[in-house]
Amino acid sequence: MDERGPRGKDTLPENSSGDHAYARVVSWTAPDPGPSAGLLTGGPMTGDERAVLQGYLDRHRATLLRICAGLTAEELAARPVPPSTLSLLGLVRHLAKVERIWLRRRVGGEDVPDLHGGPGDPTDFDAGVAELAADELRVLQEEAARGDAAVAGIPLDHEIDFRGEAMSLRMVYLHLIGEYARHNGHADLLRQVIDGVVGR
Repeated sequence: MDERGPRGKDTLPENSSGDHAYARVVSWTAPDPGPSAGLLTGGPMTGDERAVLQGYLDRHRATLLRICAGLTAEELAARPVPPSTLSLLGLVRHLAKVERIWLRRRVGGEDVPDLHGGPGDPTDFDAGVAELAADELRVLQEEAARGDAAVAGIPLDHEIDFRGEAMSLRMVYLHLIGEYARHNGHADLLRQVIDGVVGR
């Protein structure tokens, strides 16, 4: 029999020490980032190209947070569509890593350590744990803010070397938008399987 009450209620049994350390993981739920600004983007739909790109990226960032909002740490860490091992927490960790790699390191040139194993390492998807879900959501938002700051003064035509090919900051924005769009589709499906919620 499931010993949990309504989501967000601390109804788990005490652990062997008599406290509710484990129950606190379940009582936390992911916060709602609030309503989106704009119909299709998080910013303008005409005018300055950079503002349009930034707004659309921000919209996708907020969409992932809204998909996660209201779920417990355990639900975020769940892998509800076997044989896939995807979880919402894994997507949060992956996109935090993506933000750091592309904006802070590759474009901004910051000397920051690898996050979740760095490029190509599956640790981001595979190693998330419910107990750290709140921290992982915070890290994602921090990486987005720090990434924006790292490239704020860099023109869209600025080029980096990516595997022997020139790549502009403009294309990096488009890549990040595509990365979020792809994984937000995964996140929509995961959320629907977890609790039936759609259209976040």
